[in-house]
Amino acid sequence: MVIKNEAESRYEVHVDGKLAGFLEYRDVAGVLALVHTEVDDAYAGQGLGGQLAKFALDDVLARGVKISPLCPFVAKYIDKHPEYRVTIR
Repeated sequence: MVIKNEAESRYEVHVDGKLAGFLEYRDVAGVLALVHTEVDDAYAGQGLGGQLAKFALDDVLARGVKISPLCPFVAKYIDKHPEYRVTIR
């Protein structure tokens, strides 16, 4: 399950009730800087990073927010999924 945790400024993915990974963001003058994605080694290879990126990008797309993909993982995800390029500022 992926959620947006505004108090921690990150999107989180949970597996069996445990935090398995997160994607940190910062709001910089109305642009959402996606700065770091991390998945716990115990959950590596399960596609959780992709789930985080997709959830975050779907969220900003729905809200009409522009992003700055500073995180290399998110930038690579956007390269593979060009429909999200419209979100880049």
